[in-house]
Amino acid sequence: MPDNEFGYTPWGMGWVRLAEPLSASRPEPLLPRARSIARNDGVQLEIEGTSVCARIHRGGQASVTHLEIAALPSTQVRAIAERIPAHTVDLTDGVHAELSAAGLLPRPRLADSDCSCSARTPRCLHLLATCYALARQVDENPWLTLDLQGCRSGGRSEEHDGAAPARWTLIDTLDPASFFACPAEP
Repeated sequence: MPDNEFGYTPWGMGWVRLAEPLSASRPEPLLPRARSIARNDGVQLEIEGTSVCARIHRGGQASVTHLEIAALPSTQVRAIAERIPAHTVDLTDGVHAELSAAGLLPRPRLADSDCSCSARTPRCLHLLATCYALARQVDENPWLTLDLQGCRSGGRSEEHDGAAPARWTLIDTLDPASFFACPAEP
């Protein structure tokens, strides 16, 4: 058994780094509980494209956490595809090292996150537990880290590289006359 149960491959360690960033200046008191929840199968993950929905049950409490993973630029996706042979079944540590040496290593980044818990902080217990559960799944299947970052869907286009999609529409940008009007029937 590996020394570290989460992120024992270099592919999974990227997801552990979301929960345990190297830039942290003090210990995070929620990490032991988050690891315990993930270790005891308290996180059920539903993955669709670059979105993750995690249902977390702990005692009598339940929370739903949504993560949106930032898609890789399409230029990086093409460069990664050129380095990974078409017949590759398993992504090994050697493939990880080659991508890292070429500066193409896909480090997971969150585009957005939301949790139904009452903590109201960006890094709640449930988000951390979800990161650990993802790390465990990526350790078992390294292709998942590339799928979550949009490698199979081609990544994000260059025209949208700098701008994040708008989550809200400002109310003053709507025209009440056309917004509430019913379309005329022919």
